[in-house]
Amino acid sequence: MPLQRSNTADKFIVDRRKPHRNSDVARAVRKTRDRLSQQAGNPDFDRELLKLHARAMTSGAIAIPLLVLAIAAAGRLAGIGNEIGLWALFTLTCYTIVAFMARRIERAEASELNPSQAGREFLVGHFLCGLGWAWFVWLGCSVCEVDPFHILKAVVLLFAMAATAVMTSSLRGALLATFAVPVALYAYAGAKLWMPVEAIMAALLVVSLPFFAYVARHLNHSSLMMLSFRSEKDALIAELETAKSMSDEARRRAEDANLAKSRFLASMSHELRTPLNAILGFSEVMSNEVLGPMSNPTYRDYAHDVHESGQHLLDLINEILDLSRIEAGRYQLNEEPVMLLGIVEDCCHMMELRARNKDIRVVQDFEHELPRLFADERAVRQITLNLLSNAIKFTATGGEIRVRVGWTAGGGPYISI
Repeated sequence: MPLQRSNTADKFIVDRRKPHRNSDVARAVRKTRDRLSQQAGNPDFDRELLKLHARAMTSGAIAIPLLVLAIAAAGRLAGIGNEIGLWALFTLTCYTIVAFMARRIERAEASELNPSQAGREFLVGHFLCGLGWAWFVWLGCSVCEVDPFHILKAVVLLFAMAATAVMTSSLRGALLATFAVPVALYAYAGAKLWMPVEAIMAALLVVSLPFFAYVARHLNHSSLMMLSFRSEKDALIAELETAKSMSDEARRRAEDANLAKSRFLASMSHELRTPLNAILGFSEVMSNEVLGPMSNPTYRDYAHDVHESGQHLLDLINEILDLSRIEAGRYQLNEEPVMLLGIVEDCCHMMELRARNKDIRVVQDFEHELPRLFADERAVRQITLNLLSNAIKFTATGGEIRVRVGWTAGGGPYISI
Protein backbone atom coordinates (compact mmCIF):
# COMPACT_ATOMS: atom_id res chain seq x y z
CA MET A 1 0.00 0.00 0.00
CA PRO A 2 1.63 3.30 -1.03
CA LEU A 3 2.33 5.85 1.66
CA GLN A 4 0.07 8.88 1.66
CA ARG A 5 0.86 12.25 3.08
CA SER A 6 -1.18 13.10 6.12
CA ASN A 7 -3.51 16.05 5.81
CA THR A 8 -3.73 16.62 9.54
CA ALA A 9 -1.32 18.75 11.52
CA ASP A 10 0.68 17.29 14.34
CA LYS A 11 -0.26 19.10 17.51
CA PHE A 12 3.24 18.84 18.90
CA ILE A 13 5.20 20.30 16.00
CA VAL A 14 5.09 23.47 13.97
CA ASP A 15 2.72 23.20 11.05
CA ARG A 16 4.88 23.13 7.96
CA ARG A 17 2.21 22.18 5.45
CA LYS A 18 2.19 25.84 4.35
CA PRO A 19 5.87 26.72 3.94
CA HIS A 20 4.93 29.77 1.91
CA ARG A 21 2.27 31.21 4.17
CA ASN A 22 4.07 34.56 4.02
CA SER A 23 4.70 34.32 0.28
CA ASP A 24 2.45 37.34 -0.34
CA VAL A 25 4.61 39.45 1.93
CA ALA A 26 7.82 38.14 0.37
CA ARG A 27 6.40 38.85 -3.08
CA ALA A 28 5.54 42.39 -2.01
CA VAL A 29 9.07 42.93 -0.69
CA ARG A 30 10.62 41.68 -3.93
CA LYS A 31 8.23 43.83 -5.94
CA THR A 32 9.17 46.90 -3.92
CA ARG A 33 12.88 46.22 -4.28
CA ASP A 34 12.41 45.90 -8.03
CA ARG A 35 10.78 49.30 -8.05
CA LEU A 36 13.95 50.83 -6.63
CA SER A 37 15.93 49.78 -9.69
CA GLN A 38 13.31 50.75 -12.27
CA GLN A 39 13.93 53.82 -14.39
CA ALA A 40 10.43 54.03 -15.85
CA GLY A 41 7.32 54.73 -13.82
CA ASN A 42 5.52 52.00 -12.02
CA PRO A 43 1.70 52.00 -12.11
CA ASP A 44 1.44 51.57 -8.33
CA PHE A 45 3.86 54.41 -7.66
CA ASP A 46 2.35 56.55 -10.44
CA ARG A 47 -0.89 56.56 -8.49
CA GLU A 48 0.94 57.68 -5.36
CA LEU A 49 2.83 60.34 -7.33
CA LEU A 50 -0.47 61.62 -8.71
CA LYS A 51 -1.81 61.83 -5.17
CA LEU A 52 1.31 63.75 -4.12
CA HIS A 53 0.90 66.11 -7.06
CA ALA A 54 -2.76 66.66 -6.23
CA ARG A 55 -1.94 67.42 -2.60
CA ALA A 56 0.80 69.85 -3.67
CA MET A 57 -1.56 71.67 -6.04
CA THR A 58 -4.33 71.97 -3.45
CA SER A 59 -2.01 73.08 -0.66
CA GLY A 60 -0.30 75.65 -2.92
CA ALA A 61 -3.38 76.60 -4.90
CA ILE A 62 -3.34 80.15 -3.56
CA ALA A 63 0.34 80.93 -4.27
CA ILE A 64 0.39 81.52 -8.04
CA PRO A 65 -3.12 83.08 -8.14
CA LEU A 66 -1.87 85.65 -5.62
CA LEU A 67 1.04 86.39 -7.95
CA VAL A 68 -1.40 86.79 -10.83
CA LEU A 69 -3.60 89.16 -8.80
CA ALA A 70 -0.58 91.20 -7.74
CA ILE A 71 0.55 91.52 -11.37
CA ALA A 72 -2.97 92.50 -12.44
CA ALA A 73 -3.21 95.14 -9.71
CA ALA A 74 0.20 96.55 -10.60
CA GLY A 75 -0.73 96.59 -14.29
CA ARG A 76 -3.93 98.49 -13.60
CA LEU A 77 -1.98 101.03 -11.58
CA ALA A 78 0.56 101.32 -14.37
CA GLY A 79 -2.21 102.00 -16.85
CA ILE A 80 -2.03 98.90 -18.99
CA GLY A 81 -5.79 98.82 -19.39
CA ASN A 82 -8.54 96.22 -19.38
CA GLU A 83 -6.41 93.63 -21.15
CA ILE A 84 -4.51 92.89 -17.93
CA GLY A 85 -7.81 92.17 -16.21
CA LEU A 86 -8.90 89.78 -18.95
CA TRP A 87 -5.55 88.04 -18.74
CA ALA A 88 -5.85 87.67 -14.96
CA LEU A 89 -9.39 86.30 -15.32
CA PHE A 90 -8.32 83.72 -17.91
CA THR A 91 -5.24 82.65 -15.93
CA LEU A 92 -7.15 82.38 -12.65
CA THR A 93 -9.80 80.29 -14.41
CA CYS A 94 -7.16 77.90 -15.70
CA TYR A 95 -5.57 77.52 -12.26
CA THR A 96 -9.01 77.06 -10.70
CA ILE A 97 -9.69 74.20 -13.12
CA VAL A 98 -6.38 72.59 -12.16
CA ALA A 99 -7.21 73.06 -8.45
CA PHE A 100 -10.60 71.32 -8.87
CA MET A 101 -8.91 68.48 -10.76
CA ALA A 102 -6.38 68.15 -7.94
CA ARG A 103 -9.12 68.14 -5.29
CA ARG A 104 -10.97 65.39 -7.19
CA ILE A 105 -7.82 63.27 -7.52
CA GLU A 106 -6.93 63.81 -3.87
CA ARG A 107 -10.31 62.60 -2.64
CA ALA A 108 -10.38 59.56 -4.93
CA GLU A 109 -9.07 56.18 -3.86
CA ALA A 110 -5.64 55.33 -5.24
CA SER A 111 -6.89 51.98 -6.54
CA GLU A 112 -9.62 53.73 -8.57
CA LEU A 113 -7.23 56.07 -10.39
CA ASN A 114 -6.12 55.63 -13.97
CA PRO A 115 -2.58 57.06 -13.88
CA SER A 116 -2.31 57.63 -17.63
CA GLN A 117 -5.66 59.37 -17.99
CA ALA A 118 -5.29 61.48 -14.85
CA GLY A 119 -1.75 62.46 -15.84
CA ARG A 120 -2.92 63.58 -19.29
CA GLU A 121 -5.73 65.63 -17.74
CA PHE A 122 -3.26 67.35 -15.45
CA LEU A 123 -0.88 68.07 -18.34
CA VAL A 124 -3.73 69.59 -20.36
CA GLY A 125 -4.66 71.77 -17.39
CA HIS A 126 -1.07 72.93 -16.95
CA PHE A 127 -0.85 73.62 -20.68
CA LEU A 128 -3.90 75.90 -20.37
CA CYS A 129 -2.19 77.69 -17.50
CA GLY A 130 0.83 78.04 -19.76
CA LEU A 131 -1.36 79.72 -22.37
CA GLY A 132 -2.24 82.26 -19.72
CA TRP A 133 1.46 82.98 -19.15
CA ALA A 134 1.96 83.17 -22.93
CA TRP A 135 -0.77 85.83 -23.02
CA PHE A 136 1.10 87.67 -20.26
CA VAL A 137 4.29 87.61 -22.37
CA TRP A 138 2.38 89.04 -25.33
CA LEU A 139 0.82 91.86 -23.31
CA GLY A 140 1.77 95.34 -24.37
CA CYS A 141 2.01 98.56 -22.42
CA SER A 142 1.83 101.83 -24.30
CA VAL A 143 2.60 103.95 -21.24
CA CYS A 144 5.52 101.77 -20.02
CA GLU A 145 9.11 101.91 -21.08
CA VAL A 146 10.10 98.91 -23.19
CA ASP A 147 13.17 97.67 -21.26
CA PRO A 148 11.72 97.72 -17.70
CA PHE A 149 8.49 96.07 -18.85
CA HIS A 150 10.29 93.21 -20.61
CA ILE A 151 12.60 92.74 -17.63
CA LEU A 152 9.53 92.64 -15.37
CA LYS A 153 7.98 89.95 -17.57
CA ALA A 154 11.17 87.85 -17.37
CA VAL A 155 11.38 88.19 -13.58
CA VAL A 156 7.72 87.20 -13.19
CA LEU A 157 8.21 84.17 -15.43
CA LEU A 158 11.28 83.14 -13.41
CA PHE A 159 9.30 83.32 -10.16
CA ALA A 160 6.41 81.41 -11.70
CA MET A 161 8.74 78.73 -13.12
CA ALA A 162 10.49 78.27 -9.77
CA ALA A 163 7.19 77.90 -7.90
CA THR A 164 5.78 75.55 -10.54
CA ALA A 165 8.94 73.40 -10.55
CA VAL A 166 8.55 72.77 -6.83
CA MET A 167 4.77 72.28 -6.84
CA THR A 168 4.58 70.04 -9.93
CA SER A 169 7.73 67.96 -9.39
CA SER A 170 5.63 64.85 -8.73
CA LEU A 171 4.21 64.99 -12.28
CA ARG A 172 6.77 64.63 -15.03
CA GLY A 173 6.44 67.08 -17.90
CA ALA A 174 4.19 69.51 -16.03
CA LEU A 175 6.79 72.28 -16.00
CA LEU A 176 7.51 71.99 -19.72
CA ALA A 177 3.79 71.80 -20.51
CA THR A 178 3.26 75.05 -18.62
CA PHE A 179 6.21 77.19 -19.67
CA ALA A 180 7.48 75.84 -23.00
CA VAL A 181 5.14 78.12 -24.98
CA PRO A 182 5.65 81.27 -22.82
CA VAL A 183 9.46 80.96 -22.91
CA ALA A 184 9.45 80.33 -26.65
CA LEU A 185 7.17 83.32 -27.18
CA TYR A 186 9.37 85.53 -24.99
CA ALA A 187 12.46 84.41 -26.90
CA TYR A 188 10.68 85.21 -30.18
CA ALA A 189 9.72 88.66 -28.92
CA GLY A 190 13.28 89.32 -27.73
CA ALA A 191 14.72 88.23 -31.05
CA LYS A 192 12.20 90.43 -32.86
CA LEU A 193 13.15 93.51 -30.85
CA TRP A 194 16.85 92.58 -30.92
CA MET A 195 17.85 94.74 -27.99
CA PRO A 196 20.71 93.71 -25.64
CA VAL A 197 18.64 93.64 -22.47
CA GLU A 198 15.77 91.71 -24.06
CA ALA A 199 18.20 89.26 -25.65
CA ILE A 200 19.96 88.65 -22.33
CA MET A 201 16.67 88.08 -20.51
CA ALA A 202 15.44 85.78 -23.28
CA ALA A 203 18.63 83.73 -23.06
CA LEU A 204 18.25 83.63 -19.27
CA LEU A 205 14.72 82.26 -19.57
CA VAL A 206 15.73 79.73 -22.21
CA VAL A 207 18.51 78.46 -19.94
CA SER A 208 16.34 78.56 -16.81
CA LEU A 209 13.63 76.32 -18.24
CA PRO A 210 15.82 73.18 -18.64
CA PHE A 211 17.48 73.98 -15.31
CA PHE A 212 14.17 74.05 -13.45
CA ALA A 213 13.10 70.94 -15.40
CA TYR A 214 16.26 69.23 -14.14
CA VAL A 215 15.47 70.29 -10.57
CA ALA A 216 11.89 69.06 -10.93
CA ARG A 217 13.12 65.72 -12.27
CA HIS A 218 15.41 65.24 -9.27
CA LEU A 219 12.58 66.15 -6.91
CA ASN A 220 10.43 63.60 -8.73
CA HIS A 221 13.12 60.96 -8.29
CA SER A 222 13.36 61.80 -4.58
CA SER A 223 9.60 61.43 -4.22
CA LEU A 224 9.74 58.09 -6.03
CA MET A 225 12.51 56.86 -3.74
CA MET A 226 10.56 58.02 -0.69
CA LEU A 227 7.51 56.07 -1.85
CA SER A 228 9.67 53.03 -2.57
CA PHE A 229 11.26 53.08 0.87
CA ARG A 230 7.90 53.60 2.54
CA SER A 231 6.38 50.70 0.63
CA GLU A 232 9.31 48.44 1.46
CA LYS A 233 9.13 49.50 5.11
CA ASP A 234 5.43 48.62 5.26
CA ALA A 235 6.09 45.28 3.58
CA LEU A 236 8.96 44.49 5.96
CA ILE A 237 6.80 45.41 8.95
CA ALA A 238 4.12 43.04 7.66
CA GLU A 239 6.77 40.36 7.18
CA LEU A 240 8.04 40.88 10.73
CA GLU A 241 4.51 40.63 12.07
CA THR A 242 4.01 37.39 10.14
CA ALA A 243 7.31 36.02 11.42
CA LYS A 244 6.35 37.03 14.96
CA SER A 245 2.99 35.28 14.68
CA MET A 246 4.73 32.16 13.38
CA SER A 247 7.23 32.38 16.23
CA ASP A 248 4.43 32.71 18.76
CA GLU A 249 2.71 29.71 17.20
CA ALA A 250 5.92 27.70 17.31
CA ARG A 251 6.45 28.67 20.95
CA ARG A 252 2.90 27.64 21.82
CA ARG A 253 3.33 24.30 20.09
CA ALA A 254 6.69 23.80 21.80
CA GLU A 255 5.05 24.46 25.16
CA ASP A 256 2.30 21.97 24.28
CA ALA A 257 4.93 19.43 23.23
CA ASN A 258 6.85 19.98 26.46
CA LEU A 259 3.67 19.49 28.48
CA ALA A 260 2.88 16.33 26.54
CA LYS A 261 6.41 15.07 27.15
CA SER A 262 6.07 15.69 30.87
CA ARG A 263 2.77 13.83 30.95
CA PHE A 264 4.26 11.00 28.91
CA LEU A 265 7.25 10.68 31.24
CA ALA A 266 5.03 10.70 34.30
CA SER A 267 2.74 8.06 32.80
CA MET A 268 5.57 5.84 31.52
CA SER A 269 7.41 6.15 34.80
CA HIS A 270 4.40 4.73 36.61
CA GLU A 271 3.73 2.06 33.97
CA LEU A 272 7.37 0.91 33.86
CA ARG A 273 8.05 1.00 37.57
CA THR A 274 5.16 -1.37 38.41
CA PRO A 275 6.43 -4.42 36.47
CA LEU A 276 10.06 -3.44 37.08
CA ASN A 277 9.59 -3.55 40.84
CA ALA A 278 8.24 -7.09 40.50
CA ILE A 279 11.25 -8.10 38.37
CA LEU A 280 13.67 -6.56 40.87
CA GLY A 281 11.94 -8.15 43.83
CA PHE A 282 11.72 -11.70 42.45
CA SER A 283 15.22 -11.60 40.96
CA GLU A 284 16.62 -10.46 44.31
CA VAL A 285 14.78 -13.30 46.08
CA MET A 286 16.16 -15.81 43.58
CA SER A 287 19.74 -14.48 43.59
CA ASN A 288 19.87 -14.39 47.40
CA GLU A 289 18.15 -17.82 47.66
CA VAL A 290 15.68 -16.49 50.20
CA LEU A 291 13.24 -19.37 49.65
CA GLY A 292 15.96 -22.00 49.64
CA PRO A 293 19.12 -22.96 47.81
CA MET A 294 19.11 -23.42 44.04
CA SER A 295 20.55 -26.71 42.75
CA ASN A 296 22.08 -25.08 39.67
CA PRO A 297 24.48 -22.18 40.46
CA THR A 298 24.21 -20.90 36.88
CA TYR A 299 20.58 -20.02 37.48
CA ARG A 300 21.62 -18.07 40.56
CA ASP A 301 24.11 -16.08 38.47
CA TYR A 302 21.44 -15.45 35.87
CA ALA A 303 19.07 -14.17 38.54
CA HIS A 304 21.83 -11.90 39.83
CA ASP A 305 22.38 -10.54 36.29
CA VAL A 306 18.64 -10.00 35.86
CA HIS A 307 18.56 -8.07 39.12
CA GLU A 308 21.52 -5.86 38.12
CA SER A 309 20.02 -5.20 34.67
CA GLY A 310 16.68 -4.31 36.21
CA GLN A 311 18.40 -1.98 38.65
CA HIS A 312 20.23 -0.34 35.75
CA LEU A 313 16.94 0.08 33.87
CA LEU A 314 15.43 1.68 36.95
CA ASP A 315 18.38 4.06 37.12
CA LEU A 316 17.88 4.95 33.45
CA ILE A 317 14.23 5.77 34.10
CA ASN A 318 15.25 7.95 37.01
CA GLU A 319 17.85 9.67 34.82
CA ILE A 320 15.25 10.46 32.16
CA LEU A 321 13.02 11.96 34.82
CA ASP A 322 15.99 13.90 36.16
CA LEU A 323 16.65 15.35 32.68
CA SER A 324 13.04 16.47 32.40
CA ARG A 325 13.30 18.09 35.82
CA ILE A 326 16.53 19.84 34.80
CA GLU A 327 14.84 21.22 31.67
CA ALA A 328 11.94 22.43 33.80
CA GLY A 329 14.33 23.97 36.34
CA ARG A 330 12.97 21.83 39.17
CA TYR A 331 15.89 19.49 39.74
CA GLN A 332 17.03 19.20 43.36
CA LEU A 333 20.26 17.64 44.55
CA ASN A 334 20.00 15.07 47.33
CA GLU A 335 23.43 15.56 48.84
CA GLU A 336 24.81 12.98 51.24
CA PRO A 337 28.19 11.41 52.10
CA VAL A 338 29.05 8.95 49.31
CA MET A 339 32.05 6.79 48.44
CA LEU A 340 33.38 8.13 45.15
CA LEU A 341 35.59 5.10 44.63
CA GLY A 342 32.67 2.67 44.97
CA ILE A 343 30.53 4.64 42.51
CA VAL A 344 33.30 4.68 39.89
CA GLU A 345 33.94 0.93 40.34
CA ASP A 346 30.24 0.16 39.86
CA CYS A 347 30.15 2.29 36.73
CA CYS A 348 33.24 0.56 35.32
CA HIS A 349 31.64 -2.81 36.03
CA MET A 350 28.43 -1.75 34.27
CA MET A 351 30.33 -0.58 31.18
CA GLU A 352 32.66 -3.57 31.08
CA LEU A 353 30.46 -5.51 28.66
CA ARG A 354 30.34 -2.64 26.15
CA ALA A 355 34.10 -2.23 26.39
CA ARG A 356 34.67 -5.95 25.76
CA ASN A 357 32.48 -5.82 22.66
CA LYS A 358 34.89 -3.29 21.13
CA ASP A 359 37.98 -5.06 22.52
CA ILE A 360 38.76 -2.02 24.68
CA ARG A 361 40.75 -2.46 27.86
CA VAL A 362 39.62 -0.41 30.87
CA VAL A 363 42.52 0.33 33.22
CA GLN A 364 41.54 1.36 36.74
CA ASP A 365 44.01 3.56 38.60
CA PHE A 366 42.44 4.32 41.98
CA GLU A 367 43.71 5.76 45.25
CA HIS A 368 41.93 3.75 47.92
CA GLU A 369 42.44 6.09 50.87
CA LEU A 370 39.73 8.55 49.90
CA PRO A 371 37.25 10.03 52.38
CA ARG A 372 33.55 10.23 51.68
CA LEU A 373 32.35 12.91 49.27
CA PHE A 374 29.34 15.06 50.11
CA ALA A 375 27.38 14.93 46.84
CA ASP A 376 24.31 13.56 45.08
CA GLU A 377 25.09 9.90 44.42
CA ARG A 378 22.76 9.62 41.45
CA ALA A 379 24.21 12.73 39.79
CA VAL A 380 27.80 11.56 40.33
CA ARG A 381 26.92 8.15 38.94
CA GLN A 382 25.26 9.71 35.90
CA ILE A 383 28.29 11.92 35.24
CA THR A 384 30.65 8.96 35.47
CA LEU A 385 28.47 6.79 33.22
CA ASN A 386 28.26 9.55 30.62
CA LEU A 387 32.03 10.02 30.62
CA LEU A 388 32.66 6.29 30.33
CA SER A 389 30.02 5.91 27.61
CA ASN A 390 31.59 8.69 25.54
CA ALA A 391 35.06 7.26 26.08
CA ILE A 392 33.96 3.82 24.82
CA LYS A 393 32.07 5.41 21.94
CA PHE A 394 34.99 7.47 20.64
CA THR A 395 37.83 5.05 21.41
CA ALA A 396 39.04 2.94 18.50
CA THR A 397 38.67 -0.84 18.62
CA GLY A 398 41.52 -2.42 20.56
CA GLY A 399 42.25 0.80 22.43
CA GLU A 400 42.64 1.54 26.11
CA ILE A 401 40.67 3.67 28.56
CA ARG A 402 42.36 4.74 31.78
CA VAL A 403 40.13 5.67 34.70
CA ARG A 404 41.76 7.57 37.57
CA VAL A 405 40.35 8.52 40.95
CA GLY A 406 42.54 10.42 43.39
CA TRP A 407 43.48 13.69 45.04
CA THR A 408 43.94 17.05 43.29
CA ALA A 409 46.70 19.49 44.20
CA GLY A 410 44.13 21.53 46.13
CA GLY A 411 43.20 18.57 48.32
CA GLY A 412 39.92 17.59 46.64
CA PRO A 413 38.95 14.31 44.91
CA TYR A 414 38.86 14.03 41.12
CA ILE A 415 37.74 11.64 38.39
CA SER A 416 39.80 11.40 35.21
CA ILE A 417 38.82 9.27 32.21
